[in-house]
Amino acid sequence: MDATTAPHHIPPEMSQYGEENHIFEIMQNMLEQLLIHQPKDPILFMINHLQLDNDNVPKIVILGPPASGKTTIAMWLCKHLNSNLLTVENLIAKEFSSLAAAARKHYQINKRVPSMQLVRLIQDRVSEDDCVRRGWILDGIPETREQALMIQTVGITPRHVIVLSAPDTVLIERNLGKRIDPQTGEIYHTTFDWPSESEIQDRLIVPVGISELETAGKLLEYHRNIVRIFPSYPKILKVISADQPCVDVFYQALTYVQTNHRSNAPFTPRVLLCGPMGSGKSLQAALLAQKYSLVNVPDSLIMKVLSERLNQQDCIQKGWVLHGFPRDLDQALMMDSLGYKPNRVFFLNVPFDSVLERLTLRRTDPITGERYHLMYKPPPTTEIQDRLLQNPKDAEEHVKFKMDLFYRNAAELEEFYGQALTINGDQDPYTVFEYIESGIINPLPQKVP
Repeated sequence: MDATTAPHHIPPEMSQYGEENHIFEIMQNMLEQLLIHQPKDPILFMINHLQLDNDNVPKIVILGPPASGKTTIAMWLCKHLNSNLLTVENLIAKEFSSLAAAARKHYQINKRVPSMQLVRLIQDRVSEDDCVRRGWILDGIPETREQALMIQTVGITPRHVIVLSAPDTVLIERNLGKRIDPQTGEIYHTTFDWPSESEIQDRLIVPVGISELETAGKLLEYHRNIVRIFPSYPKILKVISADQPCVDVFYQALTYVQTNHRSNAPFTPRVLLCGPMGSGKSLQAALLAQKYSLVNVPDSLIMKVLSERLNQQDCIQKGWVLHGFPRDLDQALMMDSLGYKPNRVFFLNVPFDSVLERLTLRRTDPITGERYHLMYKPPPTTEIQDRLLQNPKDAEEHVKFKMDLFYRNAAELEEFYGQALTINGDQDPYTVFEYIESGIINPLPQKVP
């Protein structure tokens, strides 16, 4: 039996559900929920929304090359764990969604969904009640390092990442034998899973895109991307051989997703990231949360809701990373009086001109939702460039105002957090992360009197 041509039902012996105890969740779309529901008591609504956070639900990413059987394993895990399968196909099929409609149109023409659209679709989906209650499994997403970073930046953090692997020669042979039933959509294989009914045999067709040359091209692209995705998921990624019976692959995947990761930080980190808009706080917070299993706390929370969040067991046991708050001395004093004392504080220092360059040149395609940067990621055609729009928040006047506001309060915050470390944020994000990580794992330097 092959991992990509598995039986169409999970064997009965796989029915026992093993509860996962890992505590690691990030709140999603709080402000959007307020706008949708418009509750009479916003504070109570946000606290209740936080309490929907289920610490025991799957948050899994399954990746693998073509014909590795990742969709089969993902479907089995979903059925076994009573979770939700998220694929490109079902994300763009969502009804009554203008975003999904635009993504479908682009997919029909280009066979791909723009990364920004895809991430927004995922963000919307994982915030829905069934995903909050029962978790989710991403099948084949992210496809690139860019997508992985974008997914992390918006606060979507898997607990387990599984990568299936098999020799290219095996994968090409599997693909060549694939057949599809055009009536049911079921996938069969000439060697491993041939239907017994002659009626089904007669109507099977060869799917498009499975020739040896086409499969080899897809494998080349996959290998080029997967090695760049690996560093995005340290400590939570497991490679499983797909060159074995599908049941064995499933058991290994199931065993892994039921394990509980422990933080590899030398203590329970309570990290505060300070810096002006455009300094990269959100990305660094996402990287820290991923590396050390911290809880990434968004900056859109007011103090009462923040207090509710930081008192939850995952924050107490694993620690937290907070960015964008406190913004001034009064907020810092309030945090301190309530007992929320960070043990590491970092100020990201980015020159004013660099912030302007990062923010004021950002543009968005109103049709596809794809984001561009006129210097670092220019649009590929003049047609796209002519229709790009700028977010009013990225206008130079607004950026200057926010920068001025930050630096007006920064001196008092630096004085209040006397052992804060200042880091040059005007460099590659992973270089910045290495400096922050060094500040976490090493003792704080002693201040000279």
